[in-house]
Amino acid sequence: MLPRMLPSIDKRAALTLAIALSATALTAGQTAKAPKVPPKVHRLEASPSTVAYGYYWSEATPVLRIASGDIVDVDTLLTNTPAGLAKAGVPDDKIQSSLKAIVTEVTGDKKGPGGHILTGPIYVDGAEPGDALEVKILSIDLPIDYGYNGCRGFLPDNCDPNVPLKVIALDRKAMTAEYLPGIVIPLKPFFGSMGVAPAREAGRVSSNPPGMHAGNMDNRELVAGSTLFIPVFAPGALFEIGDGHVAQGDGEVDQTAIETSLRAKIQLTVRKGMKLTWPRAETATDLITMAADPDLTKATQMAIQEMIDFLAATKGLTKHQAYQLTSIAGNVAITQLVDKPNVGVHVRMPKSVFKTARK
Repeated sequence: MLPRMLPSIDKRAALTLAIALSATALTAGQTAKAPKVPPKVHRLEASPSTVAYGYYWSEATPVLRIASGDIVDVDTLLTNTPAGLAKAGVPDDKIQSSLKAIVTEVTGDKKGPGGHILTGPIYVDGAEPGDALEVKILSIDLPIDYGYNGCRGFLPDNCDPNVPLKVIALDRKAMTAEYLPGIVIPLKPFFGSMGVAPAREAGRVSSNPPGMHAGNMDNRELVAGSTLFIPVFAPGALFEIGDGHVAQGDGEVDQTAIETSLRAKIQLTVRKGMKLTWPRAETATDLITMAADPDLTKATQMAIQEMIDFLAATKGLTKHQAYQLTSIAGNVAITQLVDKPNVGVHVRMPKSVFKTARK
C-alpha cells in the first residue's frame, strides 16, 4: 500500500520510511497519552420550555443533550406560585420572572400530576437501562434572599389555618436564617428532588413521591460535594432537578423545608456496569443507601439491606459482618414522612470507620 501512497520513493526508501513510521507509532502508543479534554459546561436556565412541571417521564422531550462527564450550570425554582408568594407578603419585584412565566404558560396537560417545578430533562449520551447515572454536586448557590415554610404534613392538626406561609429571610453571607428572634438556622442547601425517568411502563410519574428513580428524596445529606448514583431506566437517563431547600430536618415533618430557588453546577457521568436497585450516595463523611415504600417498616428493611449488600460487595465483608457493622456504626434515619404514597429511609455509614482499604 505504501508505494501507491508515495510513488516517487524507491523500494529501499519506502521500506526505511515504513519501519520508522511503525517504530514511531509503537513508541507513541507506549508512552504518549491523549490529551484529556476538559468537560464541557452547559448553561441551563429555568423557563417554560426547559422544565418538567410535576413529573418524571420516559417520553418527556429532552431540553438539553450532553456528553457523559459534562457539567451543567442549572437554575431551579422554588415550588410555589407567584400568587402564593404574594399572599405570604413577598413583594412583586422579588418574585422571579421565570417563575411567573412558567406558572402562566405551563398549564393543562403540560403540568402534573405532581407539583414540583423541575429543570430538565437532560439527556446524557450513552446512558442505557441497567447503567447508573453519577450526579456529582459541584456547587450550590442562592440566587434569591428568601425562602418559605408551610404547615401541613405528618401532624397537620398542629397547623393554624389562619397563619399564612412563613417567609424567611436568608443571610447569604453568614449562611443562616432567623426563624424567630433568637432562633437561628444554619443554611445547608440541597435539592429535594433529583431523579431520572422511570421505566416506560410506569408512564408519567408524579414528582411528589420518591422511588427507585430517586426523585423527591428530600435527603438533606446531599449538599455540595456529594455524589448521588441513580439506576437508569430509560435511554439518556433523562435527569431532572429542582425543589431547592436551604434547611430541613430529617423527616420534613410539616411537608416543607425552607424552600427556595437554587443555582448549581452538577456533573453527570454514565457509570457502565454499576448495577443498582435503589439510589446510593457518598458525601464527604458518609456512604448512604436509600429506599422508599408506602410501609415505613418495608422502606427501613430495604434501606438497611441495601447497606448490607453494598458493604459486602465493596468492603470484603460477609453479610453477617456487614449487618453487625451497620448496627454498631451505621445511622438509620427517616428521610421524609410526607411525600405520599411513599415514605423514605436512608442509612449512613461513616467512612471514617474504614481506616485501611479493604479488598
